[in-house]
Amino acid sequence: MAAGPGAVPESYGVEVAVDRWVQGQSSRALDRVAEELPVALMYNGEPHVVMLATPRNLDDLGYGFSLSEELVAGMDEIRGVEVEVGPESAEVRIAIAWDRFPQLLRRRRNLTGRTGCGLCGTETLEQAVRATPQVGPGPRVDVAQLHAAIEELSTRQPLNASTGSVHAAAWVVPGQGIALVREDVGRHNALDKAIGALKRAGTDLGAGFMLVTSRASYEMVQKTASSGISFLAALSAPTSFAVRHAERCGLTLVAFARRERHVVYAHGRRLT
Repeated sequence: MAAGPGAVPESYGVEVAVDRWVQGQSSRALDRVAEELPVALMYNGEPHVVMLATPRNLDDLGYGFSLSEELVAGMDEIRGVEVEVGPESAEVRIAIAWDRFPQLLRRRRNLTGRTGCGLCGTETLEQAVRATPQVGPGPRVDVAQLHAAIEELSTRQPLNASTGSVHAAAWVVPGQGIALVREDVGRHNALDKAIGALKRAGTDLGAGFMLVTSRASYEMVQKTASSGISFLAALSAPTSFAVRHAERCGLTLVAFARRERHVVYAHGRRLT
């Protein structure tokens, strides 16, 4: 990954001046807000999609988005990722195998994706709702391990602790706890960043599960399953489409995963 001269440092938000009002009293203070920029994903020099994202770990986003959206068949079809971040926008330039490029052009998204927008810009139902192969056997997860990871995650989100406005996706290995966390203003972006980082590291994605702080929407299930992960736990609610998709592809879907409680929506056999 090559970062441009305007690369954003690994800071925990941006300071802004605010008027803070508490119990009838107003005071001038500094607050921290999450950084959010339009990020253009370019493939072989051609624009594919623009999304709003936190400009950190954008190289991971490039890899993860390419894989979870099935724009490439595997890591070997990604030739390289370059990132350039400016004061008002960022570009992620992804080089892929040329024999894959014509198929990607047919799936080009035609709208700017809003923060947290999963299917924005897809032009056909076939693009939006893709068939996902059955997931692998996956891990066996003890309930105590799941709840320990939920507790641990609250201490592993420095950007959210500073700004209170970003999502996280955490990779959890049974018996080891949280191994990796990625944060972003968009829940899909956080998941793609985590998937990209894991794939780049050569991680066995059948050995753990993904824990996300957002709701479990259809695309969160689709991205998780298409990446080879067979267990997704979400702190918030699922959607009916997500539950149906998890049931079809064999993915374990747990939602409302909070301290001392959770709800299993699909394939609870992996949770012991």
